[in-house]
This record gives sequence, structure tokens and C-alpha cells, in this order.
Amino acid sequence: MKKSLIVIFAISIAAFSNAQKSKQDEGIKLGIKGGLNVANLMGDVEDVAIRTSIHAGLVAEIIVNDKFSIQPELLYSGQGASATFEGGGRYKLDYITLPVLAKFPIANNLYLETGPQVGFLISGKYKDNDSNETIPNTKTIDFGLNAGLNYELNNGVFFQARYNLGLTDIGFYGDNKRASNSVIQFSIGKLF
Repeated sequence: MKKSLIVIFAISIAAFSNAQKSKQDEGIKLGIKGGLNVANLMGDVEDVAIRTSIHAGLVAEIIVNDKFSIQPELLYSGQGASATFEGGGRYKLDYITLPVLAKFPIANNLYLETGPQVGFLISGKYKDNDSNETIPNTKTIDFGLNAGLNYELNNGVFFQARYNLGLTDIGFYGDNKRASNSVIQFSIGKLF
């Protein structure tokens, strides 16, 4: 599965890098990004702590005018939490996420980004020293809201800090208990 995602990612980068020269003149920039996830579960959950993972993928910026642009993304995102009970392991929830952000300038090269996100679960496992089990009853679609800051250099390199608040009960934690994703992302990327 990971090899398939890497191949799809490489092909997409090649396609976007060839297409970007003509589209950039039309007010569309394409790029790549990746970085660190600091994820946890919130709600009626107990005995969990942060899980660090990664995110990586493709980004576009559709420039509407000098004060507003739309930034859709296609990302792999490792989420979930670490278990803190005795012998604890990790709840590994891996998603393909599609955030669509509104991007507003707030200072020189500094932007506010905010908008919705939908995530599609590609793997949900509980992993410890003794097991690597699929988590039953995990919902396959996760909706969330994003807000963050983006600092962009003149050469197209950008740095982001973002928070994703999960709105969906992801379903596996138990009867009458609600659990949702909570993710802080630190990213670096390049728009072409």
C-alpha cells in the first residue's frame, strides 16, 4: 500500500511539474508540501496522548485577486493517538485528506488560511509490541475544520502551522463515547 502511494505521488508530481508552466500564467500555482503531524483524539477518550507522524502531498493555489486565493490540497496524513495504559501502543489512523482553504494576506508574506477538510480512512490499526490489529467500527470518512498561518518566501518556499479540528465521531472508541481527531501540522513546501 505504501509503495502504491509513493508511486502515485511521484507520478502526480511529474504531471503537475509539466503542467505548472502554462497554468501559473493563469493565476494558478501548483506545488508540494510535507511535514510533521502532532495528533491526538479528543472527546470521551481516556488513556491517550499525542502521536507524532507525517503528512505529505500536493497543493494548489488559485489566485482570485490580491486579497484572496483558494488553496486545495491532496495529502496523506498520519493521525490517531498513543495509548497511555500499561503496555500501551498506538492507534494509527491514516487518511487521505482533501482540505480546501481560503487564503487571506494579513501582513507582508504572511497569510491566514481557513476552511473545511474531508478525510478518507485508508488504514486504522492498533499497534503494540505484540499485535498489529485492524480497529473495528472505524468510520471511513472524517470531516474537519482547519485554521492556520502560512509564511511564503519570494521564491515560492512556504512554511505553515495549522490546526485541524475533527468534527466527526470516528466511531471505534466504544458505546456512548465520542472520539474525534485533533491534529496540529507543521509543514514546509514549494509552489512552482
